[in-house]
Amino acid sequence: MTFDILILGCGAATPTAKHLPTSQLVNLHDKLFLIDCGEGTQMQLRRHKIKMQRIQHIFISHLHGDHYLGLVGLISSMHLLGRKNSLHLYGPPELEELVKLNLKVSQTYLEFPIIYHPVSGNELKLEFEDKTLEVYSFPLKHRIPCHGFLFKEKTKPPKIRKEIIQEYNLMPSQILLLKNRKEVVLENGEVLTVENSCIESSSPRKYAYCSDTMYWETLVPFIKDADILYHESTFLDSESDRAKATFHSTARQAGKIAKMANVGTLVLGHYSSRYNSEEDFIRQALEEFPNVVASNEGMVIQL
Repeated sequence: MTFDILILGCGAATPTAKHLPTSQLVNLHDKLFLIDCGEGTQMQLRRHKIKMQRIQHIFISHLHGDHYLGLVGLISSMHLLGRKNSLHLYGPPELEELVKLNLKVSQTYLEFPIIYHPVSGNELKLEFEDKTLEVYSFPLKHRIPCHGFLFKEKTKPPKIRKEIIQEYNLMPSQILLLKNRKEVVLENGEVLTVENSCIESSSPRKYAYCSDTMYWETLVPFIKDADILYHESTFLDSESDRAKATFHSTARQAGKIAKMANVGTLVLGHYSSRYNSEEDFIRQALEEFPNVVASNEGMVIQL
């Protein structure tokens, strides 16, 4: 099943010729989720031939402009293109007021409902789930309230071996018991269990997104054992004092968090415009953690 992340923008603060502000598209089981929506997001969606009307859920980490200023434009385009289906917005409580004010002053009357889901709190919190996946929010340490997001597959039921079904002519009710990891007692007294009858499904995959945050070890339990961790790395070591003052992280600090959280791969991003290359970001993070990737617009990360 598909589980990948398309990087739409990975720059910090302002758009540049090299990087756009933050935005990512998560494709999980062919359901599309947008994380943050900086300027230029809808142009990136068009560039990568993504049908914006397929996006049903948008997650906004916080209300600094480089993470949400593309949102109202995207909503307006959805309206102009005839959207009828509801759109779910997850973000700071003030997001609803912000969007409604923009629509009001521009006299934009949407033909589809927006359903707002205020995100707040200091714990790991379930924000969305369906039969196959869950999305959680968790707090980050930034200058204003900010949250990260964890996308997690649900554990799949075990697969019953075909020869077992055929050999014992299992009934649907018996198959269901095994899928629910319960024993099946046959008429001859033989007992079928998950261990002797099934193949366990692969472990559920997890993607953790940490947008803007200073070095903060408190977040480690929220992202523990994620397959992929995106962690902001706005600065290099030479600007570590500025990172602390602005509640951002360095590439090295992102590497330390990745190591403590025992993640599979660390993806760097949210680069300050003062840098012309990502090579030093990778080098400094690698000194703390062995598996590091530098994000760039158009990159697809597969889990």
